[in-house]
Amino acid sequence: MTILLFSLRGVPEDEADEVRELLAEQNIDFYETSAGNWGMSMPALWLRNDVELEKARDLLNAYQQQRFLTSRENYLQSKKAGQQSTLLKTFIEKPLLFCAYLFAMLLVVYVSVKLLFEIGL
Repeated sequence: MTILLFSLRGVPEDEADEVRELLAEQNIDFYETSAGNWGMSMPALWLRNDVELEKARDLLNAYQQQRFLTSRENYLQSKKAGQQSTLLKTFIEKPLLFCAYLFAMLLVVYVSVKLLFEIGL
């Protein structure tokens, strides 16, 4: 019986590649399904049998914990170095685009509120 091991929806490609490589290194028999032409199907990694399920889940848990620690360390280093993107930095880098997005958001809010009051709510 096949068992869902790891959903690939919303997973970065580098993480998916690393998980595939990890499973292949440990000789865990798995297969992959794609999202299909219209993105309606479930992209995932599946185990062919449940004998290797516990081993595979332990490997995935260890991998994801290590990935979290590495990502957190990279974030803290970039924050310490001042490389994190902030609202002010975004405005300074692209002021016209920032103002266009701000105008679009305000327009949506205005139209939404105006329609509510016209309907009588």
